[in-house]
Amino acid sequence: MSHQPERIEKDCLNCGAMVQGRYCQVCGQENIVTKQNFWGLTKHFVYDIFHFDGKFFDTLRYLIFRPGFVPKEYVKGKRNSYLDPIRMYLFTSALFFLIFFAITKPIIGDGSGNRHTMNDEERFEYASDLNGRWKSGEKDSSLPVQIGYLLDSTYKLTLYKDTAASTDADTSYLIRLKDQLYRMEVEKDRSPDSISIHSKSTFLEQVLNKKWKAYKAKYKNDDRELIRHVIDSFMHRLPYILFVSLPFFALLLKLLYLRRKQFYYSDHAVFTLYHYIFSFILLLVYFLFDRLGDWTHSKIIGLISGLILLSGGVYLLISMKKFYGQSHIKTFFKFFLLNSLGLFLVGFLMIIFVLLSVFQL
Repeated sequence: MSHQPERIEKDCLNCGAMVQGRYCQVCGQENIVTKQNFWGLTKHFVYDIFHFDGKFFDTLRYLIFRPGFVPKEYVKGKRNSYLDPIRMYLFTSALFFLIFFAITKPIIGDGSGNRHTMNDEERFEYASDLNGRWKSGEKDSSLPVQIGYLLDSTYKLTLYKDTAASTDADTSYLIRLKDQLYRMEVEKDRSPDSISIHSKSTFLEQVLNKKWKAYKAKYKNDDRELIRHVIDSFMHRLPYILFVSLPFFALLLKLLYLRRKQFYYSDHAVFTLYHYIFSFILLLVYFLFDRLGDWTHSKIIGLISGLILLSGGVYLLISMKKFYGQSHIKTFFKFFLLNSLGLFLVGFLMIIFVLLSVFQL
């Protein structure tokens, strides 16, 4: 309800019907004064924010400390006291992914940035430098050999910031590129541009080979950059994966509780929405403790982080028991099936979205 004063006139500004009371009995619009000063607008805005927050935190309190209670109350029809699951899902998921993308970055290789594959620009730049040194009269027999490796795309060249000797590569050189000292390892590329991808479908084989060559050209043979873009593209599709998985997760519950005729598909969807909401909140708490553990290097905080993740499974088990009201044995059996099928479902969706990420680079 608005805090604006009620209009003296009783004709509804929306539908024109005569209003009996504060609200129109035909369209439901509140019959209030439409003009308001800046202070009145500010008070209305603040009230709406705190009204939403109040409902949100009340719902969240019950959701966290009483597993299965909120969805059970909601499907019973007691909805005015709790925030709508769709609105709450949108709010919590937006908050979760906002924080998630802010604190996480794709980690490639050893995660330290110690190495990367030389791209075409780096190979050409260093080859030009070596060629200039050779023409200027520098008599180093390794220069033409290195130039040969640099210009031959069938060799993979990896730059290491750690200049210690290596035994894994075919050969290695200490080089200076852009005023930075590196160890350049040379090895035969196991996935050259001419790689042939075989498939039972000739059309699919042609598409995959064409895509592979296009990627190599687009990212200038920089495998690290290519993988980083694939992971980054996939990470930004995580919200879609979770959103798409919602109806399937509810469908799994419908199949598991098929004999419980009092539960409609929409009831399972409500349970799923509130469970996802709780999972978002739980993961935010986990990220908080995980970062705290990284800063403090405390084993106790690391242990707490692990227990927080494990509590998600315990919470789901208790929620299913409270919401569906079956015995402990039946609930545990269905809990096991739900998680097994859920993992398969999420894995399948992840494969699809990884392929989409690859094909849309």
